[in-house]
Amino acid sequence: MKLIEKFADDVIASGAYKPLDKIYVMNKIRGFVGDEDVDGNEDQPVVAQLVDLAVKRGKIEDGQTEREILNDQLYDLMTPRPSVVNEEFWEKYQQSPDTATNWFYKLMTSNDYVKVAAIKKNIVFDRPTKYGNLEITINLSKPEKDPKAIAAAAHDTKKKYPQCALCMENEGYKGRLGQAARSNHRVIRMMIGGHKWGFQYSPYAYFNEHCIFLDSKHEPMQINRQTLINLVEIEKQLPAYFVGSNADLPIVGGSMLAHEHYQGGRHSFPMMKAEIKKPLHFDEYPDVEAGIVNWPMSDIRLTSANTTELINLGSHIIDVWDHYDDESLSLKAFDGDTRHHTVTPIMHRDGKKFVLDLVLRDNNTSDKYPLGIFHPHEKLWHIKKENIGLIEVMGRAILPARLKDELAEVKKFWLGEANNIADSHLPWAKEIAEKMEINADNVDEIMEQELANVFANVLENAGVFKDDEAGNAGWDRFIAQL
Repeated sequence: MKLIEKFADDVIASGAYKPLDKIYVMNKIRGFVGDEDVDGNEDQPVVAQLVDLAVKRGKIEDGQTEREILNDQLYDLMTPRPSVVNEEFWEKYQQSPDTATNWFYKLMTSNDYVKVAAIKKNIVFDRPTKYGNLEITINLSKPEKDPKAIAAAAHDTKKKYPQCALCMENEGYKGRLGQAARSNHRVIRMMIGGHKWGFQYSPYAYFNEHCIFLDSKHEPMQINRQTLINLVEIEKQLPAYFVGSNADLPIVGGSMLAHEHYQGGRHSFPMMKAEIKKPLHFDEYPDVEAGIVNWPMSDIRLTSANTTELINLGSHIIDVWDHYDDESLSLKAFDGDTRHHTVTPIMHRDGKKFVLDLVLRDNNTSDKYPLGIFHPHEKLWHIKKENIGLIEVMGRAILPARLKDELAEVKKFWLGEANNIADSHLPWAKEIAEKMEINADNVDEIMEQELANVFANVLENAGVFKDDEAGNAGWDRFIAQL
């Protein structure tokens, strides 16, 4: 198997080019890796071998960024132009939304934009808690930042292009130190709320068909009535996907507050399966079923086929919460002009009905809780210290890669083996060891269950109305204001 010729055949088989284009395609590849073709190894991915060949020949430096850029430039050869991708998507959409998304997702996995091989490295399992099964993932797929990029960023004060990782200007962008390679990136254009938006898949997906809906303009995130209108419109266009927004404030929000966007995908999260623990009734909205969800975070669920009533009631709840104070529970809506209350809104379909979950958020801090009163508390930081965003609100933990090795040392500690357990894990590990008989047969099961228990505690910390007498009374006071 000759390497350059093999990849040229793959490019033509993808449909991006025709057989008559073979010489042209091979010369494109030669431009990246050098002229002479060589024998390849059938047991290794062709593109990876081409990247190695380019390094060997001095066409690129042997660095993480340079390798990623060339990888995506090569895969770009087997990816149709954005205009062609959009035409094909909307033609297939006429058959059905699923036909269109299935085609687009297959394209973005086959061209290595969605890093399937890397995602498979993630550790994923679920375990039961009093709130139902919670999903745990240890994220091993997303690469650490290139040290060269970190160093360059420290001295870089120039205006950026693209402005952020979500901007549409990333489509086809070569990449550079500190800016991801996006040669093989494609964005579907769609109208949402009367404005142009984009629809793309996430390269390091946290769940099945993890996608992003992004405003064509680089404008800050905000949660309001228009948000709910937009979520409804997305659900009408792609009914098999859920869609939701991170909160629009620091601490309780996501990492990309500067660009309006939502996340979605084809996954049923634990929160969606949770039952109503207290039904609510709103006389002015007779077509809406409502209730407080049996969930560690504070969630009001609205269900209706009448999207106008759903949006109106949801907007009313958001507006009341935005200005709601309860000193006894450390809930404070404003410090001067600084807003502290928002929601994490999530929507999915149940047949003809639209299901809207509004999770109440508060980002106040205190001397006792400097990272957030309604944020994972210090006792849990050895497992989870980061913000609780949209995906985790719904019951899927995104835990840091460091835990893979750290928890292996905890298991050695439990089994009485030589270990290097971190001081941060020691109190937790001792507490578990004192209440359980742990052996080689059950150590993995116990570890998974205890991680799920910690995650349940993390979500409880983030809930504004706790599942106790004071929290239930707080719920009653808030509902009375609606």
